[in-house]
Amino acid sequence: MNKIFKVGIAGYGVVGKRRRQFIDIHPNLKTIAVCDRVFDGDSVMEDGVRCYTDYHKLLNEDLDILFVCMTNDILPEVTIAGLKGNLHVFCEKPPGCTVDDIIRVRKIERRFPKLKLMYGFNHRYHDSVKEALSIINSGELGKVVNLRGVYGKAKLITFNQDDWRTRRDKSGGGVLLDQGIHMVDLLRLFGGKYTKIHSFISNNFWHYDVEDNAYAIMQTNSGVTAMLHSSATSWRHTFRLEVTTEKGGIILSGILSGSKSYGAETMTVIYANPDGDNGNPKEVLTKYNNDPSWNSEIKKFVNCIVKDKVVDYGSSSDALETMKLVYKIYYSDSNWRDKYNIKSVD
Repeated sequence: MNKIFKVGIAGYGVVGKRRRQFIDIHPNLKTIAVCDRVFDGDSVMEDGVRCYTDYHKLLNEDLDILFVCMTNDILPEVTIAGLKGNLHVFCEKPPGCTVDDIIRVRKIERRFPKLKLMYGFNHRYHDSVKEALSIINSGELGKVVNLRGVYGKAKLITFNQDDWRTRRDKSGGGVLLDQGIHMVDLLRLFGGKYTKIHSFISNNFWHYDVEDNAYAIMQTNSGVTAMLHSSATSWRHTFRLEVTTEKGGIILSGILSGSKSYGAETMTVIYANPDGDNGNPKEVLTKYNNDPSWNSEIKKFVNCIVKDKVVDYGSSSDALETMKLVYKIYYSDSNWRDKYNIKSVD
């Protein structure tokens, strides 16, 4: 008989509820309790799931796994509490407000080697991304030459939630840390480790104390160059990742999401022949109709627990390196660095 793992969800907003959809269809998982500060008080749902306003009460439940879907300022605290409570933990991105937050979590993680900790970078699990990465890694198109990523939305506050994303004390940063971190993660995944970074960060439009636009150009030691634009002033929601290679390239456009506002998810594979195609190369287009990312990510996490495998995708190390790159982008803009006292990271 398959073991049933009892699950608690800390943070039951848009993301927490969406996570539960896929927790509840997994044969090894059962949601026991949730917590969120918006509840009027402690109660029980019609399906028997217990609700709390305080995560400490949630952790008093008999749980095996904790999903952390809270605001950035409290994510590391709750993740650490889960590990100390002998729970496997799945934590949403970003891993906190600062690089120090994920470093603190990793110190605790090392004390509990039998527990699994995974971070939610679900864009890695989209079929378009997985297939594109497979093509790049196969060498069919040669080595990566450069990349360009744009991820934009129309404002900082979404889903009619409260304004925590606009408050530096709660969020740690703006659109780059909240949404652009997904593109930063993908640029790392496809391009490697960036060692030279130039950036411009601004909050000139919405005038909050977090950024509404971040522009960066980055380069690896091997010369792979990446351009990034993370925006909260993109009036049409936009996702686009271009990977240029020695023999062509790949364009990922649109991303399937709960809001369904980023357009059709497609992958265009380009097969270049500069001596014969006159700048009009052969292209093969694939359109994707389903978003398996949330389900696939949870399956991966549970598989690591059941089979006692190392978390090698979405690990705390992945979260640390992606968070470091976000903060290197912040730090590279001297005006932004001085204004918000951004510290250098190694």
